[in-house]
Amino acid sequence: MANNKKFFTSEDLKMALNIFCCVYGIGTLGMPGNFSRSGPVLGVIGLLFMAFANVYSSVAICRVMLLAPKSVKTYSDLGEWCMGKWGRWLAVVSQMASCLLGPCVLLVLGGTLLDGLFPDAFSTSYWICFMELMCLPVCLIPTLKEGAGAAFAGCAGTIIADVIGVAVVMYGMRGHPTPPSPDIKFSQVAGMFGNLALAYNAGIVIPALQRHHSEPTRMPRVVFVTMAFISCLFLILASTAYSAVGCQISGNILFSIYPNSTGLTTLGFESNWGAVIMAYFFMQLHITIAFSVILNPAFYLAERLVLKMHQKKEDDVENALTYAAASYEAANTPSKDVINDERRSSKVSYISNADAENPYYGDIEAEVAEYRGSNAIKYVILRVVIMVILVVVSVIFRNHFSDFLDFVVFWAAT
Repeated sequence: MANNKKFFTSEDLKMALNIFCCVYGIGTLGMPGNFSRSGPVLGVIGLLFMAFANVYSSVAICRVMLLAPKSVKTYSDLGEWCMGKWGRWLAVVSQMASCLLGPCVLLVLGGTLLDGLFPDAFSTSYWICFMELMCLPVCLIPTLKEGAGAAFAGCAGTIIADVIGVAVVMYGMRGHPTPPSPDIKFSQVAGMFGNLALAYNAGIVIPALQRHHSEPTRMPRVVFVTMAFISCLFLILASTAYSAVGCQISGNILFSIYPNSTGLTTLGFESNWGAVIMAYFFMQLHITIAFSVILNPAFYLAERLVLKMHQKKEDDVENALTYAAASYEAANTPSKDVINDERRSSKVSYISNADAENPYYGDIEAEVAEYRGSNAIKYVILRVVIMVILVVVSVIFRNHFSDFLDFVVFWAAT
């Protein structure tokens, strides 16, 4: 009862860190560009609208999970429980699109960053293939778990890269006259909403998080506070850079600080090469960690559909009789299950996107057993085929990063 009186407990902070690390990623690189394309007024309105929509939907997922039976453990389970088989397929298709096309964006961005770090060494296509090969051993680990340290490192890499990028722009543009305002077009405003849709992506991990919380009724508050805090960071990042350069940022802030052959950036100032390298390296750290983790739910889903692995036993997902048993009253009633959940949650340090479709939740032996015997070769072949397809798609769209990003957001994130 004492914990219910606290606004935030230590366990709540763990869950908030989970959500923060899942959301704060490459979408932040386009925040200054959002204001540059649409202006500060429309930029703030668009950010507030998307913040409200995503905070509301995330909290709604938490509230629905409070009513769902315990057999509803993953995002696709939630879709099936709410809308039947069609709900599961809608959840699976959108999640597969996000988890497959998202890594393609990471490959293209990572290849571009490496090409900038080592100019004239290799082509962008080579760097994309190189990144894929470096991530392949990690992607073939059957029970990939992103530890709290790795998650924080990836998130911190993004934060540091953003801070360096904005600092370089602010320093380079010091003493310049008032920055120009944008010539607003519909395509630019639509692009702003596309980037914001990419930035908010915590939905698929919320069911897994809530199942690990010893007091699930606290999750709506945790999600609301965390998502609101992240939205404030987005606003600070976008407005700070816009105050210095106005409409002159083309999109990705890291591309705006990179010097061309004349030694000047696209904004017309000479950037510190050491600062550029540090920003690129820290963002590369995030990309390397995020690539394998984002792909993992897609691997689980593909193995379930193609290899018939990870099959759920017949349970009460669609049994209406469990609805009352899973109500708020049941969630607030102390029981042995609650005590066991509390013990289990105390041992969980981090839950990532990699757990979004994992039906085992801490049962390592059962999870590893799926990858033994004849499945040992099958899952490796399937994952390699998926990664080869991703490389081909990434190489094809390497010169159209912005267009490809808009496509991914439209078909997956939205």
